[in-house]
Amino acid sequence: MKGRFVDSTIDNVTPRAIQHSSTNLLAEGALLMVVRSGILQHSIPAAINRVPVTLNQDMKALRFGPKMTVHFAQYFVMGNQRPLLLEWCKQGATVESIEQELLGSSRVPIPPIPEQTQIAKFLDHETAKIDRLIEKQEALIRLLKEKRQAVISHAVTKGLNPHAPLKDSGIPWLGQVPAHWEACRLKHVKSTAPNAFVDGPFGSNLKSEHFVEDGEVYVIESNFATTGNLDTTKLKKITRRHFKTVERSSTKGGDIIIAKIGARYGSSSILPDLDSEAVVSGNSLKLSVNERLVINEYANELLRFLKANEAMDEGVNITAQPALSLGDLNNLPFLRVPLDEQVSIVAYIHETKAKFDALIQNAEEFVTLSNERRTALISAAVTGKIDVRHWQPPVVGSKMETTTPNQN
Repeated sequence: MKGRFVDSTIDNVTPRAIQHSSTNLLAEGALLMVVRSGILQHSIPAAINRVPVTLNQDMKALRFGPKMTVHFAQYFVMGNQRPLLLEWCKQGATVESIEQELLGSSRVPIPPIPEQTQIAKFLDHETAKIDRLIEKQEALIRLLKEKRQAVISHAVTKGLNPHAPLKDSGIPWLGQVPAHWEACRLKHVKSTAPNAFVDGPFGSNLKSEHFVEDGEVYVIESNFATTGNLDTTKLKKITRRHFKTVERSSTKGGDIIIAKIGARYGSSSILPDLDSEAVVSGNSLKLSVNERLVINEYANELLRFLKANEAMDEGVNITAQPALSLGDLNNLPFLRVPLDEQVSIVAYIHETKAKFDALIQNAEEFVTLSNERRTALISAAVTGKIDVRHWQPPVVGSKMETTTPNQN
């Protein structure tokens, strides 16, 4: 449901399954809509099926009588997302859903069929142009992110001096490194303080019933490690009394939080300073580095490089839920780099990120504005705010400009 048309799906059912279940085969040409999903907080996915399909309970199919074409109906939904969400969704429901009664009783403008067809043709042409621009910007964003990471990875593994003599590190993931750098293990650069590298509490030590609204101690989970985003107002909390039983898993600003479990295990982020005590949850690891040997920002970037190059995979317990082994992570290959070089590398990374982030932000803003323009254009066409009855597509290969629709 991420595009305008459905031609294939990831999952399939057999004719026998259709025959012996409550599902029905839906012929092509219907308007398929998501009617129950968290995505309804901001948009209504609507697509036309060009092959027979079956639907699950989160979907509805709409067919129209002789007064409305399915393509016009689709564009009407696409161009009026926000007002339709307000009109169709039941307010206060625990799960976002479109109410069938509200959907069926809503009033929509119905121009003559020839005009509906003309509106759809106009929008097909104009939205295709906008979509091509968006695709180019999204491709640029991907390339910028890849280039940013490549530049950072080179800095943390090769340094900033292009003329520095190199040596083989003896570690496949690191390859050649500056000759004066030392290969070591992660355990050699962690803090000498107790519980410098620990996982979160498991079992009866920390369960959902231990989380309380008025708790004094934050619980840091793996979603921070994978995203780097931290909103303390949304963090789970435990009481300070309970904190005393899991204090070995405490963490503070400057620690590196590593995701331990799930598809993005090994992702890491640096915890900012907090206004209260905190503990890592069972799906996270906490690493405090030895500040006399390594800067936490350099260590975090090197960890990200090792994660991207699959160096952490050897420390994963392959189960239904992949999980990093704390013991194996202690032996993760690492680099011991002179502190003055780390300072320069970190400063260079800040500069690099700022440069690339500005370019990425500009491209993302272009995509946002283009999507808004696309929605506004669709809305204006399907509600008659622009008159496209005399619009004609440009002749292929000519330099003739597209005819500008009349503004009402």
